[in-house]
Amino acid sequence: MSAGPDELVTRIEARLRELEAERSVLESELRAIRAKPTPKSVGQQQATVTAASSSAEKAALFRRLFAGRPDVYARRWENPKTEKSGYAPACANEWVRGVCAKPQVKCGECSHQAFIPMSDEVVVKHLRATGGRADFIVGVYPLLSDDRCWFLAADFDDRDWSVDALAYLEMCREYGVPAALERSR
Repeated sequence: MSAGPDELVTRIEARLRELEAERSVLESELRAIRAKPTPKSVGQQQATVTAASSSAEKAALFRRLFAGRPDVYARRWENPKTEKSGYAPACANEWVRGVCAKPQVKCGECSHQAFIPMSDEVVVKHLRATGGRADFIVGVYPLLSDDRCWFLAADFDDRDWSVDALAYLEMCREYGVPAALERSR
């Protein structure tokens, strides 16, 4: 029995999304290969980006400091009913009827994965999210495909977080380790 027109349209649209995501991944990988950042270039870029810099300059700095997998990023989710939150891979097929099997199938185990690659546009949207319940918070997957990692993140909480963070930053500078401070949510 052959598929009906609606099923064919759904399958074709899903395949087009997969191809678009794959093309974006390849383009991101190509940009990453061409741009291979070095600790020296990160330090130089830090000094020139200010509040008055363009969105493109800010996104470029963010991507150099927090370089992760170019083929996927994580998006923060919240469930107001259960008060749970977390991160999941951004997927072009998320909640697509007949394709996405969430929550029964985890994204990492899904056969219809169409992960969305990290891009400057994603970073700019993340940077523009403002306090409170931000509508677009992303994370990176720092372990690269060759098992290297570009950055180390340390989280400082509690009352003295700012003193602890500055002490950590000072120790990095003392030992010649490139370091940057980012204040998150």
